[in-house]
Amino acid sequence: MFLQTNEQKAIIGHEGHAFVQACPGAGKTRTMVERARHLLSNPADRRGVAFLSFTNAAVEELEARLHNFGILPSPLFPSFIGTFDRFLWQFLIAPFGAEGCGQVLRLVPDKSDWEVKPFDAAQPLKLKHFDRATGVLLADKAVEEGFAPRNGPGAWETHARNMIARALSNGYLDFEDVRDCVAKRLADPAFSARLGRALSGRFREIVVDEAQDCNPGDLAIIEWLRVSGIKVKVVCDPNQAIYGFRGGLTDELLRFATTFEGVEQLPLSGNFRSSPAICAAISQLRPPASRGPIDQPLGPYKDETSPVYILTYGGTAVPAMIGTRFQVMAAELGIPPAQAPVLAATWASAGNAVGRAMPDAGNDKTLLLAEAVMGFHFAFAAGNRREALARLHRVVLQIRGEISNAGAYATYVSTSGLDDERWLPEIIAVGQALKVYAGESAENWLRRARALLNSNLIGTSSIGQRLRSNDKLAAVLAEASPTALPAKAIHAVKGLEFPAVCVVLTARTSGDILNVLTGVESAAKPVEEARKIYVAASRAERLLAIAVPKSRAATLKGILDAGGHTTQIVPL
Repeated sequence: MFLQTNEQKAIIGHEGHAFVQACPGAGKTRTMVERARHLLSNPADRRGVAFLSFTNAAVEELEARLHNFGILPSPLFPSFIGTFDRFLWQFLIAPFGAEGCGQVLRLVPDKSDWEVKPFDAAQPLKLKHFDRATGVLLADKAVEEGFAPRNGPGAWETHARNMIARALSNGYLDFEDVRDCVAKRLADPAFSARLGRALSGRFREIVVDEAQDCNPGDLAIIEWLRVSGIKVKVVCDPNQAIYGFRGGLTDELLRFATTFEGVEQLPLSGNFRSSPAICAAISQLRPPASRGPIDQPLGPYKDETSPVYILTYGGTAVPAMIGTRFQVMAAELGIPPAQAPVLAATWASAGNAVGRAMPDAGNDKTLLLAEAVMGFHFAFAAGNRREALARLHRVVLQIRGEISNAGAYATYVSTSGLDDERWLPEIIAVGQALKVYAGESAENWLRRARALLNSNLIGTSSIGQRLRSNDKLAAVLAEASPTALPAKAIHAVKGLEFPAVCVVLTARTSGDILNVLTGVESAAKPVEEARKIYVAASRAERLLAIAVPKSRAATLKGILDAGGHTTQIVPL
């Protein structure tokens, strides 16, 4: 039985627009499920409800919950559940076509990763390195790639412009194109009014989850939906905005919140996930201006007495002793290694912390396959299944020679008419067949992979030439060990939860992060790095450890102790 808090009851029964700020573990998914039950139980209004989020993992979780509680109608129409991007495509793009294109439109999400290489010996760039409207090379991207050709970027820019033009003429659009097209359509008052009336005739309410991942263009679309007469619920935790690379801006979101009336700004506090010490810690891991009251533990671990630990290490490199010590801590609470991930801003730092330096796969198909298989098994244990399956499918296509690089994947799938049901069964079977056996050597795993994939090859190279031996393979496959701690980048676990979590701060970034948490630093990059630590720590249920250089330990302890629960420093 779902015992609702007063805040949850207020949101479930709220019939108008709402801007909901939810703390981690506040039960927002279950609250949205109950909101759907409340809405769909009213037969007088036969319009549907739309639930939108920004990742497939979040959509899958909500859809599964709605199914499990018997709320999802069958057929789903007129309701809708999907990503924000898919909503735009289905309702604002596909029915109307695109200006300058007479072809059937195809969505190719990885268009920005298409390779821009004007001649064989040219340094390859990606389409995302160029302005989509003009084809001009973006100066900051050129610096990041170390791109400085002797004769300037002219050849690359010409090639990029030609690619952009050909893609449009063929009807290949990605989500950047979609937003540009939507912005132009909504700028037409007559068109936007007609479309708004049509959508309000289909949907009585639209719920936008994880709205901290919105960029300003997304917020403008949400405002248009609201003005069109559709009730809009915006659910977010601004402190979890870690997708700056897609244009997300927390200040814009907070300004957007002020456009809602006071009675429409609803809090969702109370943490059903974490222990008292962890609740206090994650409250302190917000910037000072965002802290407010400490989240109250309400869930099954509200009486857990374990403190938050600060693991201190010397030097500038992330040591493997972090994982060793954390594994002992988890074992003392009866938590198995598979449920105690070590998280860092990058895969490399997390790998170093558990003694498995994660190699850069680059274009090595053997390492790419191994990484995809490991990701497949982690995803089926913890979530993000759709992304993991697509990644494994992409690598298999590269090995077979169906595509030349990762950036060609979505276009190939779209133009080949490869609906999910046509490729998913095979890829699931490949992932299952390539699970690493206990004690299996990297060489034996590679032999099995070659035998499994030695069919339907395009080109003259053999499977041995495509999947070459690599002395780094064992490091990638090591995670399959049942006694090994998972090492993950923070982005990979957003939205998930674990009994125990260790968060790693590196010597390079810890100073800036702590400056943000003490109110000294407010630049965009350090703030986003600090939010990553907040996101990672808030995944923990019973045990949280934060690894930090010993020179920063006292500062971190002072920040966390101010939450009212004393932390323990553990030197490594």
